[in-house]
Order: sequence, then C-alpha cells, then structure tokens
Amino acid sequence: MSTRVERDTLGEVHVPREALWGAQTQRAVENFPISGLHAFPAFIRATVRVKRAAAVANAQAGRLAVDVRDAIIGAADAILEGAHHDAFVVDVFQAGAGTSHNMNANEVIANLAEELLGGTRGEYARVNPNDHVNMAQSTNDVTPTSIRLALLELTAPLCEELERLADAFAAKATEYADCVKPGRTHLQDAVPMTFGQEFGGWAARMRSVAARTRAGRVELCELGIGGTAAGTGLNADPEFRGRVCALLAEWTGEPIVPAADLFASMQSTAAFARISSEMRTAAIELSSVANDIRLMVSGPRTGFGELVIPAVQPGSSIMPGKINPSIAEMVDQVCYQVIGNDTAVMLGAQAGQLELNVMMPGMNFALELSATILTSATRVFRERCVEGMRVDEARAKELLDASPPLLVTALAPHIGYARSAALVKRALAEKRSLMEVALEEKVLPEADLRRVLDPLPMTRGGVQA
Repeated sequence: MSTRVERDTLGEVHVPREALWGAQTQRAVENFPISGLHAFPAFIRATVRVKRAAAVANAQAGRLAVDVRDAIIGAADAILEGAHHDAFVVDVFQAGAGTSHNMNANEVIANLAEELLGGTRGEYARVNPNDHVNMAQSTNDVTPTSIRLALLELTAPLCEELERLADAFAAKATEYADCVKPGRTHLQDAVPMTFGQEFGGWAARMRSVAARTRAGRVELCELGIGGTAAGTGLNADPEFRGRVCALLAEWTGEPIVPAADLFASMQSTAAFARISSEMRTAAIELSSVANDIRLMVSGPRTGFGELVIPAVQPGSSIMPGKINPSIAEMVDQVCYQVIGNDTAVMLGAQAGQLELNVMMPGMNFALELSATILTSATRVFRERCVEGMRVDEARAKELLDASPPLLVTALAPHIGYARSAALVKRALAEKRSLMEVALEEKVLPEADLRRVLDPLPMTRGGVQA
C-alpha cells in the first residue's frame, strides 16, 4: 500500500496515502484491531456537530481565522450530509475516554478543510487537527457531549416507535373489546377477561416505557462542553460553552443547555446509566408482551391457539407447514441484548475515577446499539406481527367453556368458597361443565345461575347479582 509519512509527538507514522485520517488515527487502527466495528453514524454526526459549533464559537471569540472557520464548516457539512463516514476507522473498543475517536474526527475534518483551502491532505499547514479543529476542547468534554447528542438523536425514534406500538395494541383493544377469553395467573385458569382488556394493558405498558425513556432524555440535554480536560475550562473562552450549546440546540431542535457544574459533568456518567436503565425497562416490558403472544399463539391445536399472527416465513426446514412466532422470537433476542448492554453501561459508569470516566467508548457502543436495535425491533414487531394479529374467537370460547375454574369465582359470594371449590373439583373429575354440575346440584335457581355465570359481565367487575 502506498503511504505518506506523518509525525505526531511519538514520532513518524506511515498513513495510507489517500486516507483522510492522520497519524493518531493510524496508531489507533494498529493498536485496537478488536471487533471490526466502527462508530455509529449518529456518533460521527454528533462529534462533527461539536467540531462545527466549536469552530463558529472560536471565530466569534476572535481566536480562529474566518477562512479556517469556513473550511472547517465546509468539511463538517460534507460529513453531516453523509460523505466520508468510511474515514472513521477506529474500533469502538479503544483507548479510554475516546481520544482515538476524537482525533479521528479532528484529523478527517482538518484534512478536508486543508484541501478546501488549497492544501494537501497530511500537510496541516493551514488547518491543524489539534490547534484548530480541537481548539478549546479536549476528548474529556467532547466525548460525553457527543454521546449525549447521539443518544438524543437515537432515542427520539425509539420513543416514537413505542408510542406507535401502543397505538396498535389500543386499536386491537377496541376491536376485541367484548371478546371474552380465559384470564390466567400462574399459567393456570383464573377468571374471565376480554381480549380488549389484555391488549389495552399492553398498550398502557408501552406508553409507560415511552414516557420513562422521554424523561431519561432530559438529562442528556445538559452538556459539559467547555470543561476541557477536568472541568476548569482551561484554554476555552468564557463564552465558549454557552455559544456551543446555543448552536447545538438550534441545529438539533433539542433543549440543550450548558451543564450546571462542569466538574460533575466530567466525573459522572449517571445520565448514561439512567437512559440505559430506561431502555432496559422498555426491553423487559417488550419481551414480556412478546412472550405472552408466543404463549397465546402456541399450538395451534395442542397449545392455547387463541391468537393468530401473520405467517412471515416457513417455520421449519424439516416439518412442512409449521409456522413459528418468528418476529416475537426476534424481539426477545433483541431485548436480552439490551438488558446485557445495560449491565455493561452500569459497570462502566461506576468505574469512573476522579476527574474522568475513561470507560465511555464501551458505554457508548452499548448505549447506541441498544437504542438502534430496540427501535428497529419495536417497529418490526408492530408492522409484521401486531398489526396483522387477530383473535380466534371460536377457540377462545372453546377454552372458556371447557374450564370450570374460570367461572366459579363469581359463584363464591352466593354459595361460599368451599362449596364452589367442591363444584369445580367434581366438574373437573367428571369432565363436565360447571353449569351442568351446578344445575344438577341446584345451588341456585337456573335463571340466577345462568345470569351469575355469564362470563362477559364478570369482566366488568363487581359482584355478579
């Protein structure tokens, strides 16, 4: 491979001749051949927005020449429009705090800006990665700021998809408002309820986790940019942080403000732990609902078989005609990954020491992976499973009629718990319906019995008179 020679504070480095990155990025490529995974596009955009805003703020302070500012803005805009993402080549698992990613961004922007001013990549005669692109910044405030911006971008669609899923469940709740089904506790027959009530509960749970995630996003809007290395603001103009935050708020549409305490913003990653926790909670709720659907479609003849979901693929390479709840199974796997990612974030958050948490690159990857896959899984779950889901009403009635324990609770206020239990025991032993046995034993007049054992009124609460 043809190379050019660049120099950093450790000496000479051979960089691929046409590469947009420079010496420090190349060292990181060689030092960290770990996963083959590179920065999420949202994280690239977030970092580049920070660099763009810094150039504008530094020029306003009179510290950066206008032509250099404009060149940095031009380079940043090209990246924000989708170009040159392949120049961000550092592995997601890298040196602590994200110095390698920060320098990757500095070098790529500097080289693009250098060329815009008529120079040659690798020269840095007009635009220097450290002196100009990284002016008034350090990795220590750029990285947590960029993580926050990336998560704001990625969690907004997650909240939207959770709300859309809630809407889909709510529509099913309306459609099946009066369709009675067996309720179950401990996986045993309990009392009647409607499919509308079941689906309505799922809708409420999705709205709840969407609200929790939105609440977690609030803390992400407090940025520690301008704290530089330790929170003192050394080498940054006093107006820098306010100017940068105002620009980022304008560009993103988010209510971004400077952190109240720059030292705390360096030391703590509690905001990351919180948003991770909210995504974990969403994953727990989503997985729980997916598992309920898997149970309710089981069979279809030897299981519950109450729900019918769209057949999206053949279910077996050996058993013809078999159809599996494939989408729900995918959702579970995604949710388990999100829950595992939360553990990585938790461990990273508590590993911060003194003025800096160096575990941010690993935390960032876990957070952005969670937001990305949870959003996609929620959307696919809605589109390819929930919206096409229907109730097998005949099967639901069959199961309801076949189970004496489902109806007997309504009898207990009239004939007592012990006598009701004896009726159930006999009905099960003789494989007969509760109505048949109750009529035979004359526990109530037939008209009263039929009224008390009508399952639909039971779903509305109160004592069956």
